[in-house]
Amino acid sequence: MLGRARSKSPVRTAATLGVMSLALATSALAGPGAGVGSASSHREAPLIAADPQVDNTDVYAFTSPDRADTVTLVANWLPFQEPNGGPNFYPWADGAHYDINIDSQGTGHPDLTYRWTFHTEDQRGTNTFLYNNGVVNNLTDPTLLFHQYYTLQELRHGCPPRTLVEHGTAAPSDTGKASMPNYAQLRNQATVQLPGGGQTVATQAADPFFLDLRVFDLLYGANLKETGQNTLAGYNVNSLSIQVPKSELAFKGDVGRNPVVGVWSSTEKQTLKLSPGKATAEGRFVQVSRLGNPLVNEVVVPAGLKDAFNALPPSEDHNQPALVAKVLDPEVPKLVQAIYGLPAPATPRKDLQEIFLTGIAKAADGPFAVDLNSQLMNQDIDVRQFVAAEELRLNMSTPVTAKPDRLGVLNGDFQGFPNGRRPGDDVVDIALQVMEGATPGHLIPALAAGDGVNGPDVPFGAAFPYVALPYAKAVNQPH
Repeated sequence: MLGRARSKSPVRTAATLGVMSLALATSALAGPGAGVGSASSHREAPLIAADPQVDNTDVYAFTSPDRADTVTLVANWLPFQEPNGGPNFYPWADGAHYDINIDSQGTGHPDLTYRWTFHTEDQRGTNTFLYNNGVVNNLTDPTLLFHQYYTLQELRHGCPPRTLVEHGTAAPSDTGKASMPNYAQLRNQATVQLPGGGQTVATQAADPFFLDLRVFDLLYGANLKETGQNTLAGYNVNSLSIQVPKSELAFKGDVGRNPVVGVWSSTEKQTLKLSPGKATAEGRFVQVSRLGNPLVNEVVVPAGLKDAFNALPPSEDHNQPALVAKVLDPEVPKLVQAIYGLPAPATPRKDLQEIFLTGIAKAADGPFAVDLNSQLMNQDIDVRQFVAAEELRLNMSTPVTAKPDRLGVLNGDFQGFPNGRRPGDDVVDIALQVMEGATPGHLIPALAAGDGVNGPDVPFGAAFPYVALPYAKAVNQPH
C-alpha cells in the first residue's frame, strides 16, 4: 500500500476518545458554537434548509488527471437549482465566507484556508426585472445586468492573509440558450490564473453528485424497485474550484515527506440585525455549514445532532461521544437488516472509525493495517497533536489512475474514494458497501447493483474545472 509505515503512536482514536470525551450537557453536542450553526449537503439538516445560499452540497479533492503536479479542490453550494428559476436566479450570498480548508497535520484545525467573499453589483434598479436584457456573449456585455465579484484570500495559521484574487468575476447563472448561447465561453472568461501557479473559477455547474434519492423512501421503496433514476439530474449548483500545486497544501511544502491532507468546506455568516424592510449583517461570523466526507451528516448523524455537528470545527469531533457512538454503531446497517434481512456487521465499527475519523493507516491501529490516507503517515507531524476528526483525506502521492473505477478503493483503484473524492466516484454505492462491511476486493454480493445510478447524467470535463456546464432545460421535461 501507499505511504510509510510508522511505529505505534499515541494517536487518540475514536474508540478511546469515547471514554475521554466531554460529557454531554444541555446541548445535543457540546463544544464551541453548538446551537448557533446549521448544516450542509443537499438540505439534510433542519436549519440550513431555510438558507440555501450557504448550504454546502459536496466537496471533491483529487490529483488533477491532466496536471499531476497539482490538486484540484471543488466545493459546491445552493442545491436543487431549477434552471428556469428566474428572475433572480441563484446568486452567492454577499459577505459570507465560502471556505475550503486544508489540515496537513491531523489536528482538526486548518493549516490553510482558501476563502471566497462575494459582493453584488445589480444594475437593474427600478428599470427592469430582467437578469439580462439581451444576448450575453461576454461577461462585460452591457446586456448582463446582474454581476457578482469576489475576493479570494489564502489564510495560513500564524501568517497575515494573502489576497490571491482582488476583484474576480463570477460566471452568472445560466438563464438559457437564447440569453447565453455559449456558457462555456463565459466560464472560461471567469477562470482566473493564480500567482505562483494554479487557477480558480466561481461558476454555476450541473450538480456532479449522482444518486437515486429515493433511498429515503424506506431504502428504495422497501423492495429495491425504486432505483435507477438519478434524481439530481437536471439540477444545478454554485461551484467553487481551485487548482494549486501540491506543495501549497503539503505540510512544510514537502509532498514527498508529508503527502496526506484533510479537506473540508465550510461557510460562515455574520449575524443579522433586522429592521422593517432591511437586514443588516453585523457582529461576529459564525459557521453555518460544513462538509468533509460525503453522506456523513446525511446518513450517519441523527436529525437531532445535525445542526450542532455542523457548527463545530473538526478539531472538536473527538470530544463528542454522541457523534463517535454513531460512527461506531451506525443506523444504516440496522435499517438494511430490518427491511431486507441482510445481517448488520458486528459493532463497534472500527473500520468506519478509520475511514471517517482518522484516515486509514497502520499507525491508526485500525482493522485495515495498511497505509493509505491518514496524516499519521506524514513524517514531520507531531503525532501527539493528532485527533480523530471528520475530514475528506487525500494522499497526494497516489498515482493518477489511467482508467478510474467508480468504486474506488473497494475495486482496487486506490486513487478513488475514500482516498479523496473524484467527481466520478460512486460514493453512494461505495458507502452502502462499506456500511455493510465490505473491504477492498471483498464486496457484498447482495448490494452489487447499488442504487442503479453509476454515473452522472452529463459527462464531466477532462480539464479544469472538470464539473459539467450547467443545465439550461427545465427539470420537468415532458416524457
